[in-house]
Amino acid sequence: MTSPQSNYGPEDVTVLGRQQVYKGFFRIEKLSLRHRLFAGGWSPVFERELFQRGHAAGVLLFDPVLDKVVLIEQFRVGALPQSLGDTTSPWLLELVAGVIDAGESAEAVARREAQEESGCVVGEVEHICRYFSSPGGSTEQIDLFCGRVDASRAGGIHGLPEENEDIRVHVLTSVQAWQALQDGRLNNAMTIIALQWLIINKQRLLGCWKDREPV
Repeated sequence: MTSPQSNYGPEDVTVLGRQQVYKGFFRIEKLSLRHRLFAGGWSPVFERELFQRGHAAGVLLFDPVLDKVVLIEQFRVGALPQSLGDTTSPWLLELVAGVIDAGESAEAVARREAQEESGCVVGEVEHICRYFSSPGGSTEQIDLFCGRVDASRAGGIHGLPEENEDIRVHVLTSVQAWQALQDGRLNNAMTIIALQWLIINKQRLLGCWKDREPV
């Protein structure tokens, strides 16, 4: 069974205007555009704000010998409560991740961020997927990896002070991590996708990685 393929591509969109409306830590543009319709013809011209977020890489740190994962906890402004009575904590448990700068590969970013944010050195890596984080209004794409680490060396507080990072490392068994997902404690897409992938692929990874020397 083959997956459905779209008949449309970039050539089926006409951007008539592009205006930068904000530039700070991130950038926002306003686009005037139209696109082809499934029923034929073209849509009316309409406007959309586009969040120029850049692309990022994330890595699930997995120790196949101890059967443990390394996650990090840090403050996220987007998780601040938006209504009275919302008790969701803006400190999230998540994967090591970072923005991909010009000239960098996604894997290089994953390896660098693992050391900066968790103190872990990544050995073998496997690419999980690439996905749009919020394509209704953001350009951001995520390259997601699973990386082999020695979890016995993980712990402590990390991050770069010049980037206002205050990051605490957590080491969980894969069972504990899965339970945290079931309990709703893991509530960000990157971590959810990676842990679900690990559950599906763990036995294969154990066969590939378990007998290799730790980094």
